Order: sequence, then C-alpha cells, then structure tokens
Amino acid sequence: MVAALTLDDHPARDIAVAWADHLRRDRRRSEHTVRAYLATAHRLIAFLGRHRGAAVDGALLARLDRGDLRGYLAERRGEGLSNVSTARELSAVRNFLDYVAGREGAAKPVKVKGPRIKKGVPRPVAPDDIAAIAEDAAESAAEPWIAARDEAVLLLLYGAGLRIGEAMALTGDILPLGDTLSVTGKRAKTRIVPMLAPVREAIERYVALSPHGAAPGEILFRGARGGPLAPELIRRAMRAARVRLGLGERTTPHALRHSFATHLLGRGADLRSLQELLGHASLSSTQVYTGVDAAHLMDVYRNAHPRA
Repeated sequence: MVAALTLDDHPARDIAVAWADHLRRDRRRSEHTVRAYLATAHRLIAFLGRHRGAAVDGALLARLDRGDLRGYLAERRGEGLSNVSTARELSAVRNFLDYVAGREGAAKPVKVKGPRIKKGVPRPVAPDDIAAIAEDAAESAAEPWIAARDEAVLLLLYGAGLRIGEAMALTGDILPLGDTLSVTGKRAKTRIVPMLAPVREAIERYVALSPHGAAPGEILFRGARGGPLAPELIRRAMRAARVRLGLGERTTPHALRHSFATHLLGRGADLRSLQELLGHASLSSTQVYTGVDAAHLMDVYRNAHPRA
C-alpha cells in the first residue's frame, strides 16, 4: 500500500514559498494577504496531489487544464465557501499559476470562470469584501507603487468616509500622518476625521514607494506619469476588481463612503457625530463641529468602526 503524499513531498511547495516571497518583497503585499495566498497555493498543491496521484512540481502546475481547476473549486465549494470567497480563491490561484508560468517559461495558464453572482448586490459593502477589493485592485496594478496607491485610496474612502474628490485633493501637507486627518470638503468646509492604523500604514507605504515624492503643497496621489491622479482611474481599478470578485455593479468608490456611514450607524454611532465625520451639508454653516468635540468624535469612531 502506497503511503499518502504530504505537502512536504511536493516540489511545488518550494515554488509556493518563493511566490509568497515575491508577493511580500516585489509586490509589497500585506502579511495578511501573503498568508492567505500561500494557504491557497498549498491547498491547490495538496488537491492536485490527490487528484493526479503524483507529486506536484512546476511542470505539472504549468500544464493544468480546466478540469483540474474546476475540480479544485468544486472541492472548495463543497467545504462551504461562499461565491465571493470562491472568487477570491480563484483570483489567488490565477496569480499563483501566472507566476509559475513565468518561472517555467510556459504559456499563460487556462482561464476558468468564477461562480455566477446575482447582480445588483445592495449596499453597503461588507468589510471583508472591501478589504478584498483593495487587495485585488492592488494585486492587478502594473507597478508596486501603483498597487500601494490604489490600496491606500480605497482604504481611505472606507476607513475615513472620504468622497473620492476629497481624497484626490489631499496634498503632502498631511504628512507626517497622525491619529486624525484634516479634510476639505464641499463648500470649502474643513472637518477632522480619525485615521485608522491600517489606513495610515497604507498611505505611508505608498509614499515610501512613490517615485514622485509627496512635498508640502503638492498633490499626494499621483498618476503613472506624475500628474494628479484622476478619479476615473480609481473607479476603473475598483470596477475591474469587483468583476473579478463577482460583486455587484453598485460596488463603487462612493459605496465605500456609504458603507462607512452605514456600518458606523449600525454599530451605535449617533447621527450628529456621523454628520460631523461625513461633512454633510446639513451641518451648521458657521461651525464645523457644533456640539461635538474632537475627543468625542474619536471615541465614537473607535467604538463603532468595524476596523477600529
């Protein structure tokens, strides 16, 4: 009787580890993303070992067919994965196989469609889906600094409830970042929003990688050629990410701001505090923080935001 293969028996395990190092070092992916993607690669390798009945190496990975991938996805669905989670799993598999193809000098791997999702998923967007969108958009960017930029912008829209135009208008004057951020909104009204640590870290990562710098008085988020970043580029990146993840058409950059508000309300934030955080036109025309001091805003935010 032949003993069952373990993960350590597959030469492809070392390829998966090298891919994880590539994601961490060259693509500047977060440790959370690297761990999740590496776990997906290990699951795929273990499945193929059972499915093919042989040790899995780079050559085998480079010549997978649709049947192999459909079998893997079917097994994962049988383990209870949702449609959105399955789409995320498939995205990680595609990335891994693209890396293997480049390493092996092989043709691009075969494509398999993800699960069919009902269109028009209502807002708000779930926090986990927002994280998936930011990570997927970044993973698909042409260069590491652009990946860091897109992730920072998307996390900023949700983490601080900014309008996309407000994010695009930020300058190097906001650096170095602290626990709060001063934002100029409609009608030139200024408001203070708390800055979550993951959002702050994402912006700092972008600044460190950007070839265009972030001098005081100059636009913070830049396009590929160094000019101001156009909002349409973020909309396009998010649109492509939501298609890959099987999310609804209403999952837009503005939906992230809407989700920020809905999630805060759902977790106990009072309307007055929320109006202050969002900078809505219904606020007093003469006072930005009527009846709500900064310390109270910070407490409301930290107690109510699901990522705080």
